[in-house]
Amino acid sequence: MRCVSNLPYATKEEDHVAIPMSDGTLLSARIWRPTASDGEPVPAVLEYIPYRKRDLTSVRDSIHHPYIAGHGYACVRVDVRGTGESEGVLRDEYLEQEQSDAEEVLAWLAEQPWCDGNTGMMGISWGAFSALQVAARRPQSLRAIVIASFTDDRYADDMHYMGGTLLTDNLAEAGTMFAYSTLPPDPAVVGDRWRDMWHERLENTAPWVLEWLRHQRRDDYWRHASVCENYQDVACPVLASSGWADGYSNAVTRLLAHLDVPRKGLIGPWSHKFPHLGEPGPAIGYLQEVVRWWDHWLKGVDNDAMDGPMLRTWMQDSVPPSTAYEERPGRWVGEMEWPSPQIRPVSYPLMRHRIVGPGEKAPDPAGDDNPMTVQSPLSVGQFAGKWASYNAPPDLPYDQREEDGGSLVFDTEPLTERLEVLGTPTVELELSADEPVAMVAARLSDVAPDGSATRISYGLLNLTRREGADDPDPLEPGRRYRATVQLNGLAQSFPPGHRIRLSLSTSYWPLAWPPPKPVRLSVYEGSSSLSLPVRPADAPDNLPPRPFDEPEGAPAIETSQLTPVEERWDVKRDLIGYNAELEIVKDRGTARFEDIGLDVGRRAYERYTSVADDFTSVAGESTWTMRFTRDDWDVKVVTHTELRCSETEFLVHATLDGYENDRRVFSRDWNEKVPRDSL
Repeated sequence: MRCVSNLPYATKEEDHVAIPMSDGTLLSARIWRPTASDGEPVPAVLEYIPYRKRDLTSVRDSIHHPYIAGHGYACVRVDVRGTGESEGVLRDEYLEQEQSDAEEVLAWLAEQPWCDGNTGMMGISWGAFSALQVAARRPQSLRAIVIASFTDDRYADDMHYMGGTLLTDNLAEAGTMFAYSTLPPDPAVVGDRWRDMWHERLENTAPWVLEWLRHQRRDDYWRHASVCENYQDVACPVLASSGWADGYSNAVTRLLAHLDVPRKGLIGPWSHKFPHLGEPGPAIGYLQEVVRWWDHWLKGVDNDAMDGPMLRTWMQDSVPPSTAYEERPGRWVGEMEWPSPQIRPVSYPLMRHRIVGPGEKAPDPAGDDNPMTVQSPLSVGQFAGKWASYNAPPDLPYDQREEDGGSLVFDTEPLTERLEVLGTPTVELELSADEPVAMVAARLSDVAPDGSATRISYGLLNLTRREGADDPDPLEPGRRYRATVQLNGLAQSFPPGHRIRLSLSTSYWPLAWPPPKPVRLSVYEGSSSLSLPVRPADAPDNLPPRPFDEPEGAPAIETSQLTPVEERWDVKRDLIGYNAELEIVKDRGTARFEDIGLDVGRRAYERYTSVADDFTSVAGESTWTMRFTRDDWDVKVVTHTELRCSETEFLVHATLDGYENDRRVFSRDWNEKVPRDSL
């Protein structure tokens, strides 16, 4: 990424500005704005997240916000209530309090003498969730938003549940926020109050996983702040982006299809990162696109922000399987509207382990008395990677051949010509099961002539949610049902000589929590099929005259790495005790933030285990260790969360410990049970 310091506007920075809420709570903000805004007001852009502006996001913030401010905006980074130097306690995500606070912040910004009354919101992940959710509340000053890696559906398309199955990222993210919500403010900012503020957080925080497990079906808890409940609530223009390696790519095309406001979509090859920092590459000049968007919608500049296709996406070429890629080969393509009239669903019947292509002669059906069956071992899923890739440590799915050994597999014949797919595949199944609670995982792979299989999409479905996730309906063993499994969207090109593979399994551990018992699933051919959204290979790419710029941003603040980074992703199997284990280490080491003289250590550890094919043996744990030191100030927080199960309950054990100068000053533990709800 190119560093740019010569920008159109000279800027100044205010490290800590207290923004008062109506209940007296003070939220902490960092503000970058043009020096000239003292006499010439400018629009304000808010990023509103719980990840500590003073240290943990300060490097990223220093790249983005001074750059945008240098183009004539007041950029404001606010810590959510109960995080960083903002007062209060953060008890859960996307609560009513959080959103009403955001509305008050926007109103405060619009009233400042250096703001012209126009505001925007931007962010990635939590910041993007927040911007979209607040936009649906229609605050008076909000003119447009820019969002990356987000969802409009908190139940069906977030890291909690997928197709009604419980994701283990639910545990991982709960562990992350258990740590972040219990960290102390910096005494260099809040003074002697830091300890009282810290202990208020420690004493009033519980493991977030408990609340998330109490809502295993789509209920009002998840409907709150899910914009899909009424897309018409959003009344301002939206620039939405994500990456095919991320878990949040599906929401981009849903917004394009359902919003009734000016909107643009962008999906690259990236993991859970901003597009100008995108991995796998190619990264793009995203901040330039953002500035053009703000110029058009906040300043009324007549530019090309709305020119070109509604959706620009990276059509990915075939690659060998790998857990990480520096670059994904492919090309940009555009669609002038979405859904696109040039993309058509093509149905491929599933017959005798074959995916039967258009014009091909189908084999004779086996008959209803001879269905295809599968009962997957718990080992299927060990090479699945993360629900949302962060590309550190390498966390993409590996070669699927070993996974396919425990799956029901269907292949096409080798392709005779290039095939391009853009959109959401679905699998229509006629099936039966021998247990009342069952799941199906459907994986789509690109199979090379050498047999290697690269997973390009997948979907999960808890079959008790086949008619909807708000009212589960257990299966009657042996009875035949129809079910639709929706896979993640994709843009993929298959070359001649390759095969397309569909793999069905009855477990996908440890990406998803398995059902209470092993299940034998019967699939009936003839009435089961794969549907692919085919984009004609000769369709126009519909690209605008101006290609993306090279990535650029402001120079990052200076940090020093004091202890080394450690990253591990280890799969282990014990063939004596039949224990299987996935161990993930993401240790950022200790870094010094030179501008504030603060040393920060961060270590995240995850472990997922199982024994043979005992579905009640599965367990996950998440441990975070966070440390902050400066001179004689030395504070550490350690959180640990374990999730286990029986056939009827989830079992949660969690601990929270706070230390000053290596002396434990706070400790609490939890042991709770949550009933399984057809899960």
